[in-house]
Amino acid sequence: MIKTQNLTKSYDGLLAVDDLTFSVEPGEVLGFLGPNGAGKSTTMRMLAGFITPTSGTGSICGHDVTTDALAAKSQLGYLPEGAPHYGEMSVRSFLDFIADLRRLEGAHRKSRLDYVIGRLELEPVIAQTIETLSKGFKRRVGLAQAIIHDPKVLILDEPTDGLDPLQKHQVRTLIGEIAREKTIVISTHILEEVDAVCTRAIIVARGKLVADDTPAGLKTRAPSGRLEDVFRAVAA
Repeated sequence: MIKTQNLTKSYDGLLAVDDLTFSVEPGEVLGFLGPNGAGKSTTMRMLAGFITPTSGTGSICGHDVTTDALAAKSQLGYLPEGAPHYGEMSVRSFLDFIADLRRLEGAHRKSRLDYVIGRLELEPVIAQTIETLSKGFKRRVGLAQAIIHDPKVLILDEPTDGLDPLQKHQVRTLIGEIAREKTIVISTHILEEVDAVCTRAIIVARGKLVADDTPAGLKTRAPSGRLEDVFRAVAA
């Protein structure tokens, strides 16, 4: 569903992503872990088609993200870190806007809008502007726009960053339920996220892949069994 081969991105000689190769199979929920500055968001943006790799390749459902970008994006739902940014729009107008971008029409359009509004429980805030929403509801709106076209693959960049414990629990529960139908990559620096929703985890440090295992497998790499200690051990 997702594949990278020697994916590399440099900025003025600084390697943000360094020769990264991995794949994600159907039904997997992959935790993409690393400290701030490790190259997580850069990798997500390359896979989503927002920035072009310096070298190497990436594909979504067999479509190259550079040479077959529209086909790749049609199979992908993407929640950037901190999204959505259209604060002056109401929730309804924003979702209508995304439906237009995704070229949803007629009965199918209405069905998908009704589904995401109901699935993400957005009816109570549907007329509010996005800037007036709580962080938890903003994440719900972000997830709604990511799944509105029923993509096969979801890429979620720091989906619970900045949320309070209850909001984190709510968003993780939603992700866990959505994961039954999708292949998902969650970029995060929050280690507890891995235990909560992921079936597999990759750890990157300084742009390089340093570990790839199940959450349980990663825990065996440190005597304490704690993911925090595993991260310190493999990323040192």
